[in-house]
Amino acid sequence: MAQKLWEKSVQVNQAIERFTVGKDREMDLYLAKYDVLGSMAHITMLESIGLLSGEELNALLNELKKIYIQAQEGNFVIEEGVEDVHSQVELMLTRNLGDIGKKIHSGRSRNDQVLLDLKLFTRHQLQEIVELVSALFDALIKQSNSHKDVLMPGYTHLQIAMPSSFGLWFGAYAESLVDDMLFLQAAFKMSNRNPLGSAAGYGSSFPLNRTMTTDLLGFDSMNYNVVYAQMGRGKTERNVAFAMATVAGTISKLAYDACLFNSQNFGFVKLPDECTTGSSIMPHKKNPDVFELIRAKCNKIQSLPQQIMMIANNLPSGYFRDLQIIKEVYLPAFQELKDCIEMTTYIINEMKVNEHILDDDKYMLIFSVEEVNRLASEGMPFRDAYKKVGLEIEAGKFSHNKTVQHTHEGSIGNLCNADIELLMQQVVDGFNFYQIDRAQNNLLNRG
Repeated sequence: MAQKLWEKSVQVNQAIERFTVGKDREMDLYLAKYDVLGSMAHITMLESIGLLSGEELNALLNELKKIYIQAQEGNFVIEEGVEDVHSQVELMLTRNLGDIGKKIHSGRSRNDQVLLDLKLFTRHQLQEIVELVSALFDALIKQSNSHKDVLMPGYTHLQIAMPSSFGLWFGAYAESLVDDMLFLQAAFKMSNRNPLGSAAGYGSSFPLNRTMTTDLLGFDSMNYNVVYAQMGRGKTERNVAFAMATVAGTISKLAYDACLFNSQNFGFVKLPDECTTGSSIMPHKKNPDVFELIRAKCNKIQSLPQQIMMIANNLPSGYFRDLQIIKEVYLPAFQELKDCIEMTTYIINEMKVNEHILDDDKYMLIFSVEEVNRLASEGMPFRDAYKKVGLEIEAGKFSHNKTVQHTHEGSIGNLCNADIELLMQQVVDGFNFYQIDRAQNNLLNRG
């Protein structure tokens, strides 16, 4: 059985080991390639301060690149008896390089290793989420522009209220994603700070060059205070989860609308047949299961910040094993959200709208405000116009020509989609993903 990084002469009770390791080995597979990247940066720095020779560095970098490729291709395995990803990487290096492999842990703790792995993993996942949210945004804007003149009822209290349009409906969700992207950017910037070198949370007596590892890994800056670097564990995950939750909230609401509007009682939109499912006994059914599952999954994701908060709440400064449990709810959540965004984008692109909803006179009363405003524009006091139209409705005499003349910014006749697109582009440009991609490629090409 492989020895633990911390093990000396006494072996831990096996039942205790099973309980304390828990799902950590499974969760660490998410982090494998990021652990390798972190080690590559760390040993490059160790060579610069004289703790490794140039030959040792090159040998280690070459082996780490092989392990990185294994992890990238999904072939990395944490062997039986090996506690975590950090132990597995060091074991693989030691097998192939002997004692050189044992040198990579100088100036590090598993505490700052996992902090680093989580930050690298998180910023990569956020980059993918930003790209997917951008694609959904584009689909919504396209549908909004394509159907800007198609009217639909607007609702308050689930009662027909005023004229709306598909241009407004699709565009509203697009603009919602702009605000969500601001949350993602804040979460990304928090993740893009380097904790490496904080060791167990109190620094190291080695003359570490933390600025160097910050640059090698493409971070914006470091977590300067080593105690705060450790205190950031749990806090970063919670705040990233809030950003994910706000995206999930937008998509969940959109999914609810789509399920409602797809029903026969509304008939506002038609989902693609290949995106619906049938019934075991009712041959006519075309159920919006995909949007129902998206709604449920997104609601689940919206609970993620609270789960993390309850695990990490009331912990004093310093490291505690409680933080391990956050991985179990946090790491898998990214793929779940990405799946929801991808499914939503596909269906939005294929969704068909009913262009004749308001031909039905049951929606006539939504034009009452238009008539009140017309009378007020012609000089009648608004309150008198309101009363006149109200009395006509009560008497069953109200009628209107079913046209609308909205021209102000953000209204049916002036969607401001170009302005919304500009807002989104400004937010996306603020992520500066290029810096990270360049640093990572340079690191992988060393040696």
